[in-house]
Order: sequence, then structure tokens, then C-alpha cells
Amino acid sequence: MAISQDIIQSWRRPAVVMRRLLDMGTREDRVLAILMGACLTIFIAQLPRLSRTAHLEDVGLDQLVAYEFLGWLMIWPLAFYVIAAISHLIARIFGAQGTFYTARLALFWSLLASTPAVLLHGLVAGFIGAGPALTLVGAVWAIAFLLIWSFCFREAEFRVERVTS
Repeated sequence: MAISQDIIQSWRRPAVVMRRLLDMGTREDRVLAILMGACLTIFIAQLPRLSRTAHLEDVGLDQLVAYEFLGWLMIWPLAFYVIAAISHLIARIFGAQGTFYTARLALFWSLLASTPAVLLHGLVAGFIGAGPALTLVGAVWAIAFLLIWSFCFREAEFRVERVTS
């Protein structure tokens, strides 16, 4: 199935998509591609906000873009690897049967699946700016990410009959 269709389906039935991704086997290159795709999309979503900030505060857009690029494509991916490892270790305390790989896949996929809300958040930040609309869209993004991650994580870590080493 196309990745765009999987993203749309993840908003309705994330566990089904996660099960399908897990059934594809252990592929670290796929997980890294999902993470980098999510981080690149989030970086792109920040461009309207950065443009607005550069215009209103009279600072260089190129400098803001460079810092944002460094953050989203160099630093955040490492942080997400750490978050996935910590979440897996915590899940092991509660009897999880998954692996570090399944925890990474659940977190990274959830991040990618929530990017439509991130893109909307970036547009609202760029065109409307701070206010109730931005707060609402940010809350939708956070809730969507956490819900998708919780379903995917449960499928990845606690689904005993399909766990592979």
C-alpha cells in the first residue's frame, strides 16, 4: 500500500497499519527512511513560520532555516532514537514482548503519520500566527500523535503472537 494511504489509514486504524509494517520484517533502512521522512516533513512545515518570523523581526531567513534544518534533520532524529529506546525499556518492565526495533518503528511511524497535522500547524503559524487557532491545531497535532503512538506502540510491544527476534 502507498505510504500516503497508510498515513490516512493510521488516523482511523493505526494498529492495522502497524501490524502490516511489522509483518514486512525487520528492516532498519525502512525505519530510518520513515524517521527522516517525518523529520523532513516537519522541517518543511516550519518554513511558513520561519518566513513570518524573519519578516516581522527583521532577521535573516537563511539563518533561521539553517538552524531549523540542523535541528530537525540532525538532532531530533537522535533524540527520537533515545525516546524509542527508553519507551521500550519502560514497556519491558510491564511485560512487553517487542524489541528495540518494534519500539522504533512504532514511534517513527506515529511521527510520520501525524505529519498532516504538523503541516496544518505550520500553515497556521505562518499565516495567522500565535493565537487560539494555532493552539487548537497544535493540540490536535499532539493528541493525534499520542493516540497513534499509543495504538502503534501497543501493537508493536504487546502483540505476542507475531513478535519476531
